[in-house]
Amino acid sequence: MAVRRPGAPRSPLSAVATGLAALAAVLAAWSGWSWYAAAHDGTAAFAQDRDRVLAVGEQAVQNMNTLDHADLSHGLDIWESSTTGDLHSQLVQGRAEFTKQVQQAQTVTTAKVLSGAVTELDDRAGRASVMVALRIAVAAPKNTPATKEARMLAELTRTGDGWKLSALGQAPMGDSAANP
Repeated sequence: MAVRRPGAPRSPLSAVATGLAALAAVLAAWSGWSWYAAAHDGTAAFAQDRDRVLAVGEQAVQNMNTLDHADLSHGLDIWESSTTGDLHSQLVQGRAEFTKQVQQAQTVTTAKVLSGAVTELDDRAGRASVMVALRIAVAAPKNTPATKEARMLAELTRTGDGWKLSALGQAPMGDSAANP
């Protein structure tokens, strides 16, 4: 190994290696800062909340459109556990009458989520709205099974147990909003 004398010129290879090492250190520092900034950015947390609200909303809407007369009590328990507020109160108060109607009709309703989207999310207020497209199949004895597609608008409220369905209604289809 050659010893460099003071005042002697540096070798070009040494200068390139030093430059590359400095560049690598700068890139490593920039990458670390970028990663930290992304991990602690409020946008990422909001996106996670939005995804969580969408998943809960889709499941709750599917739950509310799925019911089997042969396992009615369990189905209605799922409805009640998916809801809060006035919607929950209405389900609890009307449960006995609704049970009679479903047992008499002997229907089996199954819903499948086709797509969904969060239309509003106010994390501070604990409110959200979702729109969910469903395919709903209804089977009843003595009737041909029927399948229809529906769009539902759902409102969710954050509770101590997480997000719950607080309102549910049909979304207008086509130009039905313009023609009452």
